[in-house]
Formats: sequence, C-alpha cells, structure tokens
Amino acid sequence: MSDFLPLPPPGGAAVYPAVLSRRSKAAIIVRLLLNEGADLPLEDLPEDLQTELTRRMGSMRVVDRETLTNVVSEFADEVERIGLRLPGNMAGALDALEGKISPQTAARLRKEAGVREAGDPWARLRDMSAEQLLPILETESTEVSAVMLSKLDVTKAAELLSRLPGPKAREITYAISLTSPVSPAAVDRIGLSLAAQLSEQPIKAFENDPVDRVGAILNSSTSVTRDDVLAGLDETDEGFAKAVRKAIFTFAHIPVRVDGRDLPRVLKSVEQDDLLIAIAGAEVVNQKKAADFILENMSGRMADQLREEAGERDTPKAAEVEEAMQKIVAAIRDLEASGDLTLLADEEDEA
Repeated sequence: MSDFLPLPPPGGAAVYPAVLSRRSKAAIIVRLLLNEGADLPLEDLPEDLQTELTRRMGSMRVVDRETLTNVVSEFADEVERIGLRLPGNMAGALDALEGKISPQTAARLRKEAGVREAGDPWARLRDMSAEQLLPILETESTEVSAVMLSKLDVTKAAELLSRLPGPKAREITYAISLTSPVSPAAVDRIGLSLAAQLSEQPIKAFENDPVDRVGAILNSSTSVTRDDVLAGLDETDEGFAKAVRKAIFTFAHIPVRVDGRDLPRVLKSVEQDDLLIAIAGAEVVNQKKAADFILENMSGRMADQLREEAGERDTPKAAEVEEAMQKIVAAIRDLEASGDLTLLADEEDEA
C-alpha cells in the first residue's frame, strides 16, 4: 500500500480501510489527540518528521470508526509494552543528564560528538549578561551584531549599545534597518554560531572572581590575619588589595554599612551569648564604636540589660570576641544574600 493515501473521489468521502502504514497510523493518533485538546510538542520533532506528518495528515480525509478503534487499540498496546525509553542518541542523552554530570564532561562530549545544545540558541543568548555578550559586538561583523541586537531584549540591547564607541554604535544601528530581508533560517544559523562561540569558552572552575573569594576568606579570618594579609597584598598588588578591601565586610563596618533600622532583624538571628560576648569584649579588640552603634539601635530595655550583664561578667578573651563578632557578621551576610537586607555603600565607593 502507498504511504500517501489517495484523496476521495469528487462528491464523495474516502473511508480508509483497516490496513494502514505506521506513519498513517501516527497521523491518525496525532489528529485524534489534537481533537481532544492535547498539547503535543510537535515542534520538538526533527524537521523532516514534522514535514512528513503534515503531508500525511493533509493526504487523508475520513477514517471509519472500526479502523480508528483498531489504530487506537494498537497504539495503546504499544505504549503499555514500553517499560523504559532511553534517548537513543548522544544529543538526547546529554539533554537528559544536564545538571547531573559536570559541565566539563558535558562540554567535552558535545564537542566530540558534534552535538549542538538543544533548544533555541537565542533563548540562551538572551539569558547571558551584557559582559558576556559585549565581546561579540566588538569582534563580529556589523551585520551579525545588528541581528543579535534585534533578537535581544530592548533593555539589554540598549545597555550593550551604550558601551560601544560612537561610530561602532551608529554603524550597528543603521545595519538594523537593513535586517528585514534576513530569513528565519539565517537568523537561526547566526544564533547557533554565536551560542557555539560562547560555549567554547573555557568553563570556569570558580563561580566567584578572585576579589570576592579573597574577601570572603578574610571576612572569616581574625583581624590580625586580615591586616597582615592586606599589608602583604599592598606590597604585591596595590590595585588588587584595594579591591579586596572593598569586598570585605567586618564588625567594624556595621556603623557605616548597616542601616540602624535593620539591626533588630539582624539580632533576631544572633545567639544572645554571642551578642553579649561581642558587647563585653568590644574594647578588647578596639570595636567599641560598632558595639555602641548596635546598642543604640535596639530597645532601651534590652540595651541596658546587655550593658549590665557585660559589666558583671569577666572580660572575654580576644579570640572569643572575634568569633562572636564573626557570627554577627555572618547573620548580616545571610540576610543580605536572601534579599532581606541591603548594605549601604560606603563613602569611598560613592565618591
């Protein structure tokens, strides 16, 4: 039997027999599911299968009820016999294991197998930051840059354009006016090419840059260690040392970086013993200014109680005080990370 079934004779309707090719049966099942309101992701099929399915469905008119019942029954039996379905190809396997295997392994396997990443390349490009996309505008042709800006969100496109030299920005802007004749296939190829270029960039071993990593380490270090390391960095790389200082947030920064109205929320996350040790030993580690700021921004009753308890207990050791202060700083950092607190910019940054 031919894969393509004949059209009905003029004035009549074709009623197809029970013997059908597998592709014709697939067309019947798809049509039935669409009639029932099913949302089928047919766009995920290879283009040749989408074309074949459309042609097959377009060549058929009417199927008798007995044939429909047999096709549905056969389809249901096949579905029930399937115990487990595996991808069957490297692209599908990589998509299924995305996030489960390391990015380095996934990138190497894609490159070895010549497999492109699934999905719309422009969706991936739109998710990238302006810093990641800017090198493309600086190195690619004016025409490619115009297509890329046309596919990005307006806000991000405007940001990228503002970072380019005036003549380059004007060239790309004018080129956008010439993109109307560009075909969807060409736009897709450009997107794939740009996404591939960005995918070929080395995968970073660390999520944060060196300044943030060193700053986080020194935040949790003792003041003696912190001062010694910063002094050494000043001698080795003054610029890096200055950037690290801006990334550091310690107990001493509380009066200038934390809004007093946020302190009650911070103190709810701090153990009472840690707060007492920090207040009682503030003078031991030269942090009385920060301790006074905390006391001034809590309830008067609680502040008086802390002062009284601090005066009655023995002066804590410096190591105990620093540990308690680090816990208070950690509570502030946790609130900042969750979005419940915003640190104020220091005067040097604003200048």
